[in-house]
Amino acid sequence: MPLLELPHAGACLVCGRHNPHGLRLSLYVNTDDNVVTCDFSPQPHHAGFEGIVHGGLLATVADEAMVWAATWTGRNFCVCGEMSIRYRARAQVGMPLTTVARVESARARLVMATCIIYGPDEVVVAQAMGKYVPMPPDQSRRILDSLLPDPSTAAAAALLRVR
Repeated sequence: MPLLELPHAGACLVCGRHNPHGLRLSLYVNTDDNVVTCDFSPQPHHAGFEGIVHGGLLATVADEAMVWAATWTGRNFCVCGEMSIRYRARAQVGMPLTTVARVESARARLVMATCIIYGPDEVVVAQAMGKYVPMPPDQSRRILDSLLPDPSTAAAAALLRVR
């Protein structure tokens, strides 16, 4: 399964390497099926109620994975137009979580994506779906040009430039 690490934006709340308050997560794309994955373990400062991960954090990570799935599929950056999430099980602080996002359908002006966040033993913690809108090509190119240069993400960045 050929996985590529996706590029990072400097200030992004999820993947940004220069955001002191961000999660600094790495997301990966499987180039065979365009599925985007991310593994992370929420920390105590990600809690809502004591020891329970805040649902907004889970929604944020799901959105990031889905936007990357939509972006990768069309090789054009997208923004979220609408998203819904259903929480199925409690996520505990420190629990290893795996996020899996994929595109269900793609048209020129709308990409539909889904995401599942799994806990240990493949327990479904949350399921999300979203509608993503491709950016105009010039705006997408500006975002691509603003991504941080990094040898670990160079291959994915190069493929994003191929349209």
